[in-house]
Amino acid sequence: MNSVSTLTLFRFSTLSDKIWAFFQMQFAHAHISKTPGLQFYKLMGSGKDLGFNPLPDWGVYALLGVWDDEEYAQQFFEQAAIFKRYQTHSSEHWTIFMKVRKATGLWSGENPFMPSADIDESNPLFAVITRATIRPRNLLQFWRYVPTSQRPIEAGCPGLLYTKGIGEAPLVQMATFSVWKSLDDLKNFAYNSPEHKVAIKKTREIDWYKEEMFIRFQPYKSLGTWGGISILESYLPPVI
Repeated sequence: MNSVSTLTLFRFSTLSDKIWAFFQMQFAHAHISKTPGLQFYKLMGSGKDLGFNPLPDWGVYALLGVWDDEEYAQQFFEQAAIFKRYQTHSSEHWTIFMKVRKATGLWSGENPFMPSADIDESNPLFAVITRATIRPRNLLQFWRYVPTSQRPIEAGCPGLLYTKGIGEAPLVQMATFSVWKSLDDLKNFAYNSPEHKVAIKKTREIDWYKEEMFIRFQPYKSLGTWGGISILESYLPPVI
């Protein structure tokens, strides 16, 4: 499979640009949905701080895409009128190109994330999206436990390069995106963090989610900056 996935984060600094970005959550679909080579996409808002957070971050939005191949993705980022408008209104944007390592579950009733046959074994980076639709009856229980589950991330996880909470709808449809230096760093957080292990146990016992998906990626290219720096530049293998 030659398909690639991209995640673009946009930062909006002024009040007028934040208002513009908010309304694009409805109006941009008419333009993005017609993009050649785009198999699947989600336009999302974000939560404050790290990981899951019920309070919205009105200054950061995200665009996730699955493309037939990298050429279609690059064409969108270089030529699409809607992307140029996002560039004009945003003070900063960052795009990560990724190949799917593994995907389980469903997103809006489908799984468009097909594993790539072109994984570079010399590239140790892992990116992860964990996404869920929370059952309405479990919302209170879920959000009560979130502060506890977030403690390891807030304290600083070894090997964690970046993380952000994103989602289609506040409170109900949430996801986290994270980038790790290696699989060992990811596993250390997933399986050795007491808070995270309890969260996994509660997920099984309480059946928090109506729908969930877990995707592992290999980031292989990064465009733009975040927080004024190129976060992955020193970790990605050189492009030949």
